[in-house]
Amino acid sequence: MLRFLLLGLILANGVFYGWTNGLFRAYGFAPEQQTEPQRLAQQIQPELVSILTLGERNASETAPRPVVANGKECLQAGPFDETQATALRGSLEKELQQGVWLLEAQLVPARWIIYMGRYPNADMLAKKRAELANMNLKIEALQNPALEIGISPCAP
Repeated sequence: MLRFLLLGLILANGVFYGWTNGLFRAYGFAPEQQTEPQRLAQQIQPELVSILTLGERNASETAPRPVVANGKECLQAGPFDETQATALRGSLEKELQQGVWLLEAQLVPARWIIYMGRYPNADMLAKKRAELANMNLKIEALQNPALEIGISPCAP
């Protein structure tokens, strides 16, 4: 009885292995392929991407940059907040002619933090800071005033 059970399990493993590796695809039995054709369609000139070895990368960094044939070069910078964008827009309008530069608004994705708090008073906050210091955890400064009285610990 156990021989038949063992033989059945080995046979089932073999069939599962063949199914997952597409050995039965010609007969119409294979798992659904996980592909994302919409990402392939969004690529812009993928043939220009090449993988460099470490030596090739170092050589390309030290080599002088080629001059663009038509004198145009596409550069991207940012993200800038509203005051930085206003200052940049003013500088670009003075230095460059209209139509050769473009300033686009971009949505910066949300970032996650580890937040501990809102503590009722500064004494509780100091006690938690001391506890985290004993655990060798660094504390990041909070950028959002609405999160005060709280802390954001991070790994050392």
